[in-house]
Amino acid sequence: MNKIINPLFTQKHTYVEGGNKSDHNVTAFHDYEVRRTEDDTLLSEIHFQQGPIEEFGVNGVNNEDLILMVIDRLEKFQSGPFACRENDMALTNLEQAVMWLRKRTLDREVRGVAGTHTV
Repeated sequence: MNKIINPLFTQKHTYVEGGNKSDHNVTAFHDYEVRRTEDDTLLSEIHFQQGPIEEFGVNGVNNEDLILMVIDRLEKFQSGPFACRENDMALTNLEQAVMWLRKRTLDREVRGVAGTHTV
């Protein structure tokens, strides 16, 4: 696993590692771990969908699944005492992210390549 470094994230309390636990030749990591910085305790593991569903079946979460979790969490914060402008802006941008990912899927469906390795 490789530590994911991004200047927007402090790694003050947690850090993320990514890698591929399988032998498949891929361009992106499919496996991630969230660990506590203090003692490297594993807090969560995420396995992303590996390969097109039409070819490999459903075998992991997709990007939209994780975004939906964050949207749901922020919406709940917004309905209570933790509502703030920053959460609202984050929600707007997460919804835009889902829109663009959905557009990518729709474009692939129109081209007849959705669910395949064809670019």
